[in-house]
Amino acid sequence: MTNISEIAQLGAKVLRLQAQAVTDSRSAEIQRIIETMQDTLSTTQGVGIAAPQISISKRIIIIASRPTPRYPSAPLMEPTVMINPAFQTLSDTREKDWEGCLSIPGIRALVPRYIEILINYTNQQGILVEARLEGFVARIFQHEFDHLEGKVYLDRVEDNRDIFAESEYLKM
Repeated sequence: MTNISEIAQLGAKVLRLQAQAVTDSRSAEIQRIIETMQDTLSTTQGVGIAAPQISISKRIIIIASRPTPRYPSAPLMEPTVMINPAFQTLSDTREKDWEGCLSIPGIRALVPRYIEILINYTNQQGILVEARLEGFVARIFQHEFDHLEGKVYLDRVEDNRDIFAESEYLKM
């Protein structure tokens, strides 16, 4: 049985809250939230989702890089559930690249992100995981992590001229 949630849109209060830490990653409630996030993401062309995007202020994200019409050159990876994620930068080097968001349809922007990060999170089985991410997958992680901090990618844009309507972006 699928459980698809409406995606919270820019202006929804939940997108501007700092999400609450998950205390029991294996609880039935958390497993239901994860299932809803997975089902919802699978109906989109997105490559990640955060619990606040389904109007639940919990520190859960899913990274699911895959080639889509929105991100044709995205690397393919298994969807990864991350509970209470954190990260540190491995380099001060940042790179600007295009981002969009399920909560802000029709807009793309150039956003600077760290290109190498070390992450840690608890998985669905309650096991602490540490991993090194780089490039596009590191970008997805930082984008979704921002949702847990009450930020959206437009908050990271350095110049308003770096914001495009998706229709103009697709012409490039």
